[in-house]
Amino acid sequence: MVIDSQPRQALVRRVTGLARSTPGRLSLIVVVLVVASLASGWLTTWSVDRQERALEDLATRSEPLAHAAQEVYRALQDADATAASAFLSGGLEPSQLRERYEKDIAQAQAALSVATASSPDLTATLAAQLPVYTGLIETARTNNRQGFPVGAAYLREASGLMRTQLLPAAQELYRAETDRVSRAQDEADFPWGSVGVALAFVIALVLTQRYLTRRTNRLLNVGLLVATGAAAVSLLWVTTVSVLVMNDVSDSRAASQKVDVLAQARIATLTARGEETLTLVARGAGQTYEKNFVEVSERLEGLLDQATRLGDTEAVDQAMRQFRQWQQVHQRIREADDAGQYNDAVALIDNPYFDSLDESLVRAIGEARQDFSDEVAVARASLAGTVVGVLVLAVIGAAGSAMGLWQRLKEYR
Repeated sequence: MVIDSQPRQALVRRVTGLARSTPGRLSLIVVVLVVASLASGWLTTWSVDRQERALEDLATRSEPLAHAAQEVYRALQDADATAASAFLSGGLEPSQLRERYEKDIAQAQAALSVATASSPDLTATLAAQLPVYTGLIETARTNNRQGFPVGAAYLREASGLMRTQLLPAAQELYRAETDRVSRAQDEADFPWGSVGVALAFVIALVLTQRYLTRRTNRLLNVGLLVATGAAAVSLLWVTTVSVLVMNDVSDSRAASQKVDVLAQARIATLTARGEETLTLVARGAGQTYEKNFVEVSERLEGLLDQATRLGDTEAVDQAMRQFRQWQQVHQRIREADDAGQYNDAVALIDNPYFDSLDESLVRAIGEARQDFSDEVAVARASLAGTVVGVLVLAVIGAAGSAMGLWQRLKEYR
């Protein structure tokens, strides 16, 4: 054991002795600087690549999937409200209502097929229960055309299935996809870690040059100067680009928040419409539906106010005006129904303000989505060429560090 330990002790003394000498320290410094330059470049390019992938996900996957999930909810809600409106006509329903219902179901199925690719577990309930719902609606429709009162019972059962299973599942799907958008935005935020490492590398280069100046009495070292310049340019480039991206991502958050608020407002509009129609379908026993209508209308008004605060536009202003006009018509519906003038109340249900409100919300959502897409596109453009540039500068930094210190090491030979 003593014999084995002696060579090791000698090796340790040799290494520590080399580290105490100037050539040894310079050799250690050059290794550290080269590794640090390459490591900093790798970490920075990894962070930038992560931002690029997050932005690409926002543009091509997360936001479109969130919209598809919202479309599933909207189409199902509108189909239920339209089915109830068609039922009020009695006998053979108007063709436009039947076409609208069928279009809603087709849109829900199409959007569901898109969302299923990313969230098969969340769409399972929707895929299983949607045919059950449409079957109940067809049964209600058949009985209603023949004048059988049992048709109303089938309609209420279908609406109950929509409210207790389909819409909650669609809401869960929508929330899951909007959370995916938020996570992608978080990943595209400012890369504090890589910028901090890059800054530390620049500081290390400056300290190395000060050390060499004191040891050699030479003010400039071309190799280290080139390495410092490359590292500083890389740091400035990444910091500037990241700040621009951070601002664009922040703006995209505001746009996506507005889309979410407007989407909720549109869903609330359709919910209120369904409650209003079911109140008349119940024929004097719809107090619960009327109570739900009042609650949803209050929530809808609050959402429209919130959308105005997030960014007032003509479409949002029109939606607020049309909402108030709809509320006035609803008051007249209730007055007619409560006075026993059922046919007059049914005639008032087909007013233009609901459709106008829905159209204004569609336009407002489209504008907000376009704002979101524009911000993400600008952020992606800002990152163009950054990965390649940072890699090239990292190699220049490593080569400059090695060349600068190698010149000093040659003086000790």
